[in-house]
Amino acid sequence: ASVDTQFVIVRFGNVLGSSGSVIPLFERQIKLGGPVTVTHPDMTRYFMTLGEAASLVIQAGSLAGKADVCVLDMGESINILELAQRMIRLHGFIPFLKGETYPESNGIDIKIVGLRPGEKLFEELVIEGQLKETLHPQIYTVCEPSMSLAQLQPKLKKLQNACLSRDIKSVDKILHSFPIGFCQKSEIKATSSSSKTQKANQRN
Repeated sequence: ASVDTQFVIVRFGNVLGSSGSVIPLFERQIKLGGPVTVTHPDMTRYFMTLGEAASLVIQAGSLAGKADVCVLDMGESINILELAQRMIRLHGFIPFLKGETYPESNGIDIKIVGLRPGEKLFEELVIEGQLKETLHPQIYTVCEPSMSLAQLQPKLKKLQNACLSRDIKSVDKILHSFPIGFCQKSEIKATSSSSKTQKANQRN
């Protein structure tokens, strides 16, 4: 007998102590005497423990329905600059931003390094739709726009053909037709035509 596969999306914040987590990074930077690097003074993130993350994944399989997105109630988001300052104080040092002075043996610099391309100040756990309660008090579901496989396949084929023919306008139009909130923030240039022009100019 055939078995239908059910897919569930589980969405959560930063897992404490995981690979790439900011807390182990701050720990290493403090032990090295600084500076502690913070992307932006207003940046906030949600945090959760490994146990919470594992529990959400397990519970999501039994709670969710078709095409559901499960979200864990993680409380208030945490300001990353304040987190860095607290960690520095917990290690017995005084946190200082650039330009401030402090006794050399008792201070750790905090360096603001700026947002990287595509990086957001705030996490968006819900893009569209509203959170709905489940049987678990800390897990919510949100139904977001989706497409059936029958609707998706022809669009993907059109997108593939547009990419192969380097038809930028068609690529943009097709991407906007997907229910994913696509927003083009920078101009896409047809590299093939521009490179041909440059080579022609070089020959002349």
